[in-house]
Formats: sequence, structure tokens, C-alpha cells
Amino acid sequence: MAALTIATGTGNWFSALALGVTLLKCLLIPTYHSTDFEVHRNWLAITHSLPISQWYYEATSEWTLDYPPFFAWFEYILSHVAKYFDQEMLNVHNLNYSSSRTLLFQRFSVIFMDVLFVYAVRECCKCIDGKKVGKELTEKPKFILSVLLLWNFGLLIVDHIHFQYNGFLFGLMLLSIARLFQKRHMEGAFLFAVLLHFKHIYLYVAPAYGVYLLRSYCFTANKPDGSIRWKSFSFVRLISLGLVVFLVSALSLGPFLALNQLPQVFSRLFPFKRGLCHAYWAPNFWALYNALDKVLSVIGPRGFLRCLTLCALSSFMFGWHVHEKAILLAILPMSLLSVGKAGDASIFLILTTTGHYSLFPLLFTAPELPIKILLMLLFTIYSISSLKTLFRKEKPLFNWMETFYLLGLGPLEVCCEFVFPFTSWKVKYPFIPLLLTSVYCAVGITYAWFKLYVSVLIDPPIGKTKKQ
Repeated sequence: MAALTIATGTGNWFSALALGVTLLKCLLIPTYHSTDFEVHRNWLAITHSLPISQWYYEATSEWTLDYPPFFAWFEYILSHVAKYFDQEMLNVHNLNYSSSRTLLFQRFSVIFMDVLFVYAVRECCKCIDGKKVGKELTEKPKFILSVLLLWNFGLLIVDHIHFQYNGFLFGLMLLSIARLFQKRHMEGAFLFAVLLHFKHIYLYVAPAYGVYLLRSYCFTANKPDGSIRWKSFSFVRLISLGLVVFLVSALSLGPFLALNQLPQVFSRLFPFKRGLCHAYWAPNFWALYNALDKVLSVIGPRGFLRCLTLCALSSFMFGWHVHEKAILLAILPMSLLSVGKAGDASIFLILTTTGHYSLFPLLFTAPELPIKILLMLLFTIYSISSLKTLFRKEKPLFNWMETFYLLGLGPLEVCCEFVFPFTSWKVKYPFIPLLLTSVYCAVGITYAWFKLYVSVLIDPPIGKTKKQ
């Protein structure tokens, strides 16, 4: 599809990977879809058939509009394409409406918007150095990174089976990261500001952006070596960054400010009355807290990508009303780190394997069981084997304890999917599989978070020694 039109600066293999995953997404169109399918259909109807003054007040459906304004406008634009597929899907009162044309439109809209994600991955690959083999550089790290991102198991099942639009949102985030690494700071800041007004969950990683932009853009080097101690602060650049954020926010929130509706918009975006936990089986700190009644503490991280990943993972671990799908906010940027250092690759593999498995309960119908198991096995086997090959001259990526833990996911899956349904506990204690999955995965994700945090404190950056 549109992925073919992307230039092949990193080789023909990139286009092949993008086309292959696009075809797989098309094959997943008939699969099960969750209530999020109705959520987005309802948002299409709200933005299409009602004036803007009613968007954040409409409550005919329980799935009220609770994303920032840019996403509401995104749904509004989509709705004007949707009307050519099936006008009935745009009726606010057609609750739980689904037709074959509605299904095709919504599925293809996600696939089409993933073009931005594909482009962002390509730009990120440009920021990754090749690996020297003999006297020549190989693009192997770029190829591995492309597979880890384009074929990410979590994105595939959450967007193209479960149903959401995370792909193009992560595309905005990855593109903003690429622009920062390319020293195009204003573009990176602009893209991230836009992203925040599409989905406010990315506020979790805003501190990483703030610190990095302050240090790398607002301080200007007046010495050739760019040493930090010889830098001076630029108020002009600080004001420029503030202006970008202000203008994007004004464009997003201005119409609702004019309508005196900002309190209503924020009440939808931050529904504190829902409680602390979004789902009791989300594999975060609160799953361990509910089981073990223990509290851990958080200390601020260093380094941009590591800071971004730690912000995302820490917010997942300790956040309020966490969606289980939010683990992808940490897994995807961690993919960028995984091809740089063996230690990061080890953390990534633990995090991605455990985090992806924690998404299994999202797909609970029988036809999707072999699909999710097969896709995760393929992605996990490739991730482990490719990163082991990339760092074959270094120490093993896993110790015996980590290996034992990851292998334990197999018996856990057998117990939850093939043994428990035939026991007498199924009726009386139906929550047990979710509880086991939650607590087991929370241990692995907590371990990955702790290991990443320690590595930030004791490991030097790539290309530097501890003396430097």
C-alpha cells in the first residue's frame, strides 16, 4: 500500500518489511474487535453530527469523547470519509452499530494512518549507527530495529485486532525523537506538542522532553568542543520553544476556551472519579501492591531516551488508572536503545516479552488464541535471536534466573488457557487467569524497570568511558 511510496534510503528491505506487515494487517481485518471499536465509531458520530459545543457534553453512549481536541478533529475528518462507506455509522443513536462496511472503513483507517508510523521508523533508522564487521559497516542494527518497531507484536494486536489508533500516535512520538537526534529541535518540540493534544497519556514522558530541550537547545555552546561547562543560556530559544507549545495549545484548546468549556474538556480528559486502577489485571506496581501490599519509590532518571523510557515505564508502574496497553509507551522507545548496548538489549527483551504477554487477556475469544500465540512467538524468537547475534561477542543477554522466569510464561499460558477452563474454579473464580497473568507479568516489568534504572546510574553512555 502507501508504504511502497516511501523512499528506500535504508535499502529495499525496509519497503519489503513495511509492505509485509501491511499485508498482515489486512489479513487481520476479520478478527475479533473490542469495545474500542464502538468507542471510535461513536466518536465519529459525535464529531460528524453534532456542533463542536456539544462534543464533550454528549453522553448518549457510555463511551463519551475523552481524548484531547486534536483527536476529536481527527475523528471529524475521518467521519467525512466514513459517510461514503456507511452513513448509519455516523448516527449518534445507533449504539453498538456495526456493518461490514463500517468494519472495513475503521480497519483500513488504522492501516492507512500507520503510514506515518512507517515513515517515523525510517527516520529513526537514519539515527542508528551501522555495526562494523571487519572493515565494512553493516546495516544490521537498522534492520533489526525496523523489525522490532514495524512488526511490534503489541501494536499489531492492540491496533489491528483489539482496535485502536496507537500506530500513528507513536509515529508522531518516534518522528519527534528522530528530529531531536537530527538536531532539528524546534520540529521535535512541535511534533511532541501536537502529540500531547492528540492523546494526553504522553504527558508521562513530557519531563524527558523538557529536560532534554532545555539542555540541548536552550544552552548554546561557545566553545568548539561543546563542553557543558562552557555553555551559555539562550532566552530567545527558550521563548521560541514556549511559543511553539503555546500556539499548538491555543489551536487545540482555543475554540473550547471561547465556548467557556475548558473545565468540561478537562473533566473528560482526567476522570479522577474512576479510581486508581483502570483494570485490576494491568501488570503494574498496583497489581503487586494489591497482592503484596508493598510500596516502591521512584527517583528521577538521566539521559533523553533512557529518561523518556523511564518516565513512560515509571508512569506505567506507579500511575493512576493505568491502561494495560500503556506498556507500549515504554516498549517502543526501548526498542531504539536495544540495538545500541547489550545491557539495554537484555532489558528490552525482558520488558517486551513480559509486556507483550500481559496483553494476551485483551484477546479472549477462541479464534484469536492461535493468532496471538503464533505472532508473539515469532516476534519474541526473532527479537532474542537477532539481538543475540548482534551482541554475540558480549556476555549472554540473560542469566539463569531471567531465563527461568521467561520460560515460565509457557506453563502460565498453558495453565490459563488450557487447564483452568476445565476446572470447577472457572465459574466461582473466573478472575484467576487475569490475576495470575497480572502478578506474574508485574514481577517481570518491575524487574526490567529496576534494571534499567540501575543501568542509568552506573553505566556510561555509548561511546564514553567512566573516566570521561
